[in-house]
Amino acid sequence: MAENAGEVCQSNLPNFLLSIRLKYVKLGYHYLISNAVYLLIVPILAAVGLHLSTFTLENLMNHPVMLKSFSTLVVYLTTVYFVSRPRNVYLVDFACYKPPQCFMTSRQGFIEKMSDILDEESLNFLKKISKWSGLGEKTYVPAESKIPSSVPMSINQNEAKMVIIGAIDDLLAKTGVKVQEIGIVIVNSSAFNPTPSLSAMIVNHYKLGVNVITYNLGGMGCSAGLISVDLANRLLQGQANSYALIASTEIISSAYYSGKLKSKLLSNCLFRMGASAILMSNRSSDRRRSKYQLMHVVRTHKGADDRAFGCAYQDEDEDEKKGVSLSKDLMAVAGEALKTNITTLGPLVLPMSEQLLFFASLIARKVFKRKMKQYIPDFKMTFEHFCIHAGGRAVLDELEKNLDLPKVLMEPSRMTLYRFGNTSSSSVWYNLAYSEAKGRIKKGDRAWQIGFGSGFKCNSVVWRALRTVDAAKEKNAWTDEIEDFPVHVTY
Repeated sequence: MAENAGEVCQSNLPNFLLSIRLKYVKLGYHYLISNAVYLLIVPILAAVGLHLSTFTLENLMNHPVMLKSFSTLVVYLTTVYFVSRPRNVYLVDFACYKPPQCFMTSRQGFIEKMSDILDEESLNFLKKISKWSGLGEKTYVPAESKIPSSVPMSINQNEAKMVIIGAIDDLLAKTGVKVQEIGIVIVNSSAFNPTPSLSAMIVNHYKLGVNVITYNLGGMGCSAGLISVDLANRLLQGQANSYALIASTEIISSAYYSGKLKSKLLSNCLFRMGASAILMSNRSSDRRRSKYQLMHVVRTHKGADDRAFGCAYQDEDEDEKKGVSLSKDLMAVAGEALKTNITTLGPLVLPMSEQLLFFASLIARKVFKRKMKQYIPDFKMTFEHFCIHAGGRAVLDELEKNLDLPKVLMEPSRMTLYRFGNTSSSSVWYNLAYSEAKGRIKKGDRAWQIGFGSGFKCNSVVWRALRTVDAAKEKNAWTDEIEDFPVHVTY
């Protein structure tokens, strides 16, 4: 095998001389275009500076109107800047819940848990799907030896309290923040929304104050965690010196499908227990101890399109058994949503050089009708870390291809899917935790979180690392086994 691999490598070897030349030509082009503004402005500022240097204090005093106008303009522009600029919002820290070992199950073990509610044909389908799902042998599901056809409400509530409170306890221990300081609580869970709400459960458990602002987001799918970040950011813009607590989860015991439709059985294969807790702050005093600063949030909603709206849809089958159907259009819809999202995100984050290449490609295709592929901007020039929702192997394969990402940048998402499964809206945080545990987060690094959800939605959040995360001191869901990763995933 090694010999064959060597032959393949040799046959695919590029012309290194040409590659090196093109590399430096491209780097020179990107540097020139990205710094064009500065290259143009510096000579102008130098000329203005030389001109002003000819003015003495006596000259200025002899022109009081000009001095007054200049002073007024400076005061006005300074005031407008400080009044209109948004508050900086920081991610103090976050935590991902790791269930006790008694909840760990293999792929075959999970199928056996479902043996009482599915017929033989459905079980065989699960076995086949599980082989290429990308999930490993140590994911977590509720501990019942057999999953009942009708899961009692108490099991759902126990799971919710275990994963949500577990994640929040870990977060509070890491940050040292007192619960009385938290002014905003946001919870997102799509499938399970009891009364009282999950946010009320948090208030009751921690005995939060009467003035705490709470939100409970339901039915918004796997991208709801990033929607919660956007909501927290908007609330923190209007509430000074505040902390916002976000809990993201999916209570899978409430969403098992016990029928025969293959489109609904897929979710049984992919979803697993998990939750994340995030603490955000707008306090300037928190900047030094925070891990990240929020840079951008871009939300894309394709719900006006009927095909997009129905590609992940919860309803009942002919036997009145409830489940979520995943249509064959899902990947195509996700791709379209991602293109729309990055079209908005691109101008905010990409260097001008990449924007010009994208614009030139668009003009060539649309105006001059050239038959050529749409140019996909090189987001590797902007982001050091990609936290892609671990929705399934097919999703990750598609994004790896479309964004032209190397294996190492896809590693956090693939390992999250392998080790923890699809933990819904919390999966992007398990991704980031993986990179932290590996010691890959350096000061100034930028991380791009991408989430997809029913409706259909694609949401992006961009963070910038305020400090280097010391893996030796970091304690998260990956810490005690990070040396075992990455692993080779077989399908």
